[in-house]
Amino acid sequence: MKGSLDYMRLYFKNTNFCIGLVLVGAVLAMAIVSMFYTPYDPNAMRIANRLQPPSAAHWMGTDEYGRDVLSRVMSGAQTAIIVGLISVSIGMIFGVLVGAVAGFQGSWADEVLMRVMDGIYAFPAVLFALMIVAVLGTGMFNTTIAIGVVSIPIFARITRAGFLAVKEKEFVEAARAVGSTPWRIIQKHILPNISAPLTVQATVAFATAIISEASLSYLGLGTQPPDPSWGRMLKEAQNFLGTAPWTAVFPGVFIALAVLGFNLLGDGIRDVIDPRTSRD
Repeated sequence: MKGSLDYMRLYFKNTNFCIGLVLVGAVLAMAIVSMFYTPYDPNAMRIANRLQPPSAAHWMGTDEYGRDVLSRVMSGAQTAIIVGLISVSIGMIFGVLVGAVAGFQGSWADEVLMRVMDGIYAFPAVLFALMIVAVLGTGMFNTTIAIGVVSIPIFARITRAGFLAVKEKEFVEAARAVGSTPWRIIQKHILPNISAPLTVQATVAFATAIISEASLSYLGLGTQPPDPSWGRMLKEAQNFLGTAPWTAVFPGVFIALAVLGFNLLGDGIRDVIDPRTSRD
């Protein structure tokens, strides 16, 4: 118990971790609150109130359809978090599975699986996601799958590298000597020892997923109207940058804060795991 508390103190002494935790916590809290409450219906159009600047009635103003920007930003946080959670889960589950088989089994399985991963990884992430969405169709669900598939190779490579480094260690050899099954060795001895770099990569992948979803929605391939998405809001606001800049500023700021938060959180976790990389 004392060791765990000491370890937590190291995290909370890290500036990157603390700032990242606050930013991520704020975005997550906004997403949760928006499930139960928003100042206005995010999709309700009130043309008489269109393009009103920020005021006491509308803290972030209204868009070209008279919709409350704050309510749509709050609901857009839901989209960002849901896409991030599901896509990172897809990437991690399948990536760890592929990397574990390649690293633990070796031989032809390693060669075949990693060449497939290299082939996927060779494509630019957004371009590959665009290709998948073009095949599956537009919408948040298909966008989430596309982003998740794109992240599989990096999780596979990290997992494989970890397995190759750990599987020949003495404690793994000892587990083999006492008759532990391969599954038990992987579950009890190898995966716990490579969980740290996977956790760091998950935070980075979450930030990438938010950017990718916003990019695809901006192009009209992600979340479809009238459902709110930060990227879609930027697309709709581009014709009003001169007359109503708040329609673009607020979703853009929250994209930046969310991405910054997850990146700083990942940096903080990495700094604590490997003090040689710390910049504090």
